[in-house]
Amino acid sequence: MKKLYVLLFIALVLPGIVNAQRYKSRWKAYRTEIHFGVGPSNFLGELGGADQIGTNYLKDLEINQTRLSLCGGLRYKLSPAMALNTKFTYGKVTGDDALTKEFFRNYRNLNFKTNIYELSTNFEFAFIKEQVGSRYRLKGVRGQRGFELSAYGFVGAGFFYFNPKGQNPESGEWVDLRDLGTEGQGLSGSDREQYSKFQFCIPVGIGVKYSFDRRWGIGLEYGIRKTFTDYIDDASKTYYDNTAISTENGALAAIMADKSDKGYPYITAAGEQRGDPRDKDSYMFAIISINYKLRTGRSSFPMF
Repeated sequence: MKKLYVLLFIALVLPGIVNAQRYKSRWKAYRTEIHFGVGPSNFLGELGGADQIGTNYLKDLEINQTRLSLCGGLRYKLSPAMALNTKFTYGKVTGDDALTKEFFRNYRNLNFKTNIYELSTNFEFAFIKEQVGSRYRLKGVRGQRGFELSAYGFVGAGFFYFNPKGQNPESGEWVDLRDLGTEGQGLSGSDREQYSKFQFCIPVGIGVKYSFDRRWGIGLEYGIRKTFTDYIDDASKTYYDNTAISTENGALAAIMADKSDKGYPYITAAGEQRGDPRDKDSYMFAIISINYKLRTGRSSFPMF
């Protein structure tokens, strides 16, 4: 009887051990994945926004300012549930006060556009883990199949480059804003320093992936970037003395600093609010991607 119990135990437990070892071998063999994607980008900051006094995050999103973004990267699995994803993302973001009906923002009449070039590395944790199954899905053939859908959250760190441009109301030309010192940055006698075009960001978001087979799949990822600058749109603090701006940086700088129709000059007088430095700018990407797993290891088990 003891021998019978031992045989039954082996018959019940051994297949599970073999399958576990097979799965462990399989995910390591395909732990590296390249991905390329495209999707919308948008911006949250001082310029434009909803028809209300400026507020935080998605409540102030201006949908019709959505633009294009592109992404490519390399994902490396640390375990079946954890991965590092290093990627480069390009996107365009814009904002325009003419699109909001809130009086003071509309009267300010500023606009901007800039390209964002971001390099980041994200830590991903899967709360629905991807499972590696059979190589082929053959009709009528039984065998192990992977979970087709997986989902994860991520947080990371990155750097990005931006260079805001504004539209000259007189000529319609788009001009670089940073060196004009539209809020007195860099002017003699001003305590406001020029902002850097290179900044640090923290990407945070969620994603889902659907696998067609062991190598190919598609993904959808949404992430918002927390930044530590309020000048992506070149607006942050208060109006500066426009005469001083004109004297030191020229007439164009003075025009771009105050683009209102001057009907209420006290609104744009020196020291009056131009932006809100309490809330830093942020931007977001939603990427639809094509994913391809590279064979980076050798499995000791047959893969059918």
